[in-house]
Amino acid sequence: MKKIVLAYSGGLDTSYCLKKLSSEGNEVHAVSINTGGFSEKEISFMKEKALKMGAHCYKSIDAIDLFYDKIVRYLIYGNVLKNNTYPLSVSSERVIQAIEIVNYAISNKATHVAHGSTGAGNDQVRFDMIFQILAPDIKVITPIRDNLLSREDEIKYLRNNGINLKWSKAKYSINKGLWGTSVGGDETLTSDKKLPNEAYPSQLLLNEEKDISISFNKGQICGINGKKYSSVDCIKKLSLICNKYCIGRDIHVGDTIIGIKGRVGFEAGGPIVILKAHHLLEKHVLTKWQQYQKDQLSKFYGMQLHEGNYLDPVMRDIESFLESSQKSVSGDVFLTLQPYRYTLNGVMSKNDLMNPEFGSYGELNKKWNAKEAKGFIKILSNQIKIYQNVKKLN
Repeated sequence: MKKIVLAYSGGLDTSYCLKKLSSEGNEVHAVSINTGGFSEKEISFMKEKALKMGAHCYKSIDAIDLFYDKIVRYLIYGNVLKNNTYPLSVSSERVIQAIEIVNYAISNKATHVAHGSTGAGNDQVRFDMIFQILAPDIKVITPIRDNLLSREDEIKYLRNNGINLKWSKAKYSINKGLWGTSVGGDETLTSDKKLPNEAYPSQLLLNEEKDISISFNKGQICGINGKKYSSVDCIKKLSLICNKYCIGRDIHVGDTIIGIKGRVGFEAGGPIVILKAHHLLEKHVLTKWQQYQKDQLSKFYGMQLHEGNYLDPVMRDIESFLESSQKSVSGDVFLTLQPYRYTLNGVMSKNDLMNPEFGSYGELNKKWNAKEAKGFIKILSNQIKIYQNVKKLN
């Protein structure tokens, strides 16, 4: 008998793993890491279902605040969007989930850890890497990957063992969390099809445009419409509002860790609006070279996080830079929400570098005169002038 800690989400893949491993006589601990995807009611249902499928015990670990503090705030600091599209809704969660799973396994002296990843996705890499780095002596079990199982195979096995899941309910793979929801299905397996409206978990409920404001303090979201909340509560509240407008839907196309192209749909209105609002505020309060260097490091940070390299010390180095860059990123951003879209209207910050005391772009200069401007332009063009002159001589 093996003592197995299963990363359990209650979905089709992990339900199969739980039933299969427990049926083989193992002591299976079904452990759910809540990074914002489960309500108390859902957790209660997951526990009931897990125990019915043979789990030795069920444990839900609340990691929402940890997820924000260790990862999400740095994604906001860096305005991180994979391929300028995807806010790393799922990939960022997997790191925290894997770390919490392996910590539970170590503390409970488990012999094995298990997850429901297939052999064709990114999650297998993220989970396995974290497990191997933090607990090299604990073996990893992956029933679906090892046995090349399809979703139909899993459903058939569960039905044959008294667990009935309707195909209609399992048609789309939904991963919901604090930082957005991913949607995978038949349409995302091809290059030309769009996800139908019904594939997304939220539907249009609001049609009237709505003006809102988002407050930031040193880069961290801290309020909505003038009311102060914790950063996590701000994300939750803003996501609920955006979901009613169906804001933040898109399909991400990217290069997977294993070398193939992949598509995934997502719904992340709150995260997208927060990132864009934060970025607008930064444009007003940071210098151009701060913004430039942040862009370079943030893209690298997002890529490394997406590919499971969170534990590399370079990530802590970049986080230090990102946090330092946020010292003056405080103020309010004003937006308008409408069905399927939003508009960034402007900002108000005591640190705003768009200061009329020095001049108004395209209108009036106050701190330099025409002669100084001409001299500046002449010197600025010197190197290219020399280059063009030498080129003509050759």
